[in-house]
Amino acid sequence: MKYQNILVTVDGSKVSEYAFHKAVEVAKRNGAILHIAHVIDIRTYASANPESGSIHEQAVTYTETFLKGYKAMAEAEGVKAEVIYESGSAKQLIPKTIAKRVNADLIVCGSTGYNMVERFVLGSVSEAIVRYALCDVLVIKTENMPNTFEKSDVTKTFTEHLINE
Repeated sequence: MKYQNILVTVDGSKVSEYAFHKAVEVAKRNGAILHIAHVIDIRTYASANPESGSIHEQAVTYTETFLKGYKAMAEAEGVKAEVIYESGSAKQLIPKTIAKRVNADLIVCGSTGYNMVERFVLGSVSEAIVRYALCDVLVIKTENMPNTFEKSDVTKTFTEHLINE
């Protein structure tokens, strides 16, 4: 069986970028379209003031730039790539909405982008994807990531914007 539509989730973490590179490899081997998705977490703006609309607009601008960088990296490897982003809950949107929209037959994600406290309180996005996805899921384990793996400039720039906002 060959995969035709692979959905990879990226969040700016080193683990998600490693998962992205794995997804590019799988897409290349299968001649699949790679759908690169990011969910802008609405919890970030839940306690913000009424001016948070402009903060969200900035997040959208950074996300668009971030995803264009990933798309360029995939296309440089000869993989057809598309980008998609939504605002909301990644745990709901990725497996239940985005995967269906792109007709994903495989979802690739990193094992975690959260720290230990966030995982305990919020649960893992990858766990939700495994639980709710209607297609195959490939979870890239942190333990398998080489110590020499470094974030690309695309991810570094995106995470710098998140920290500085």
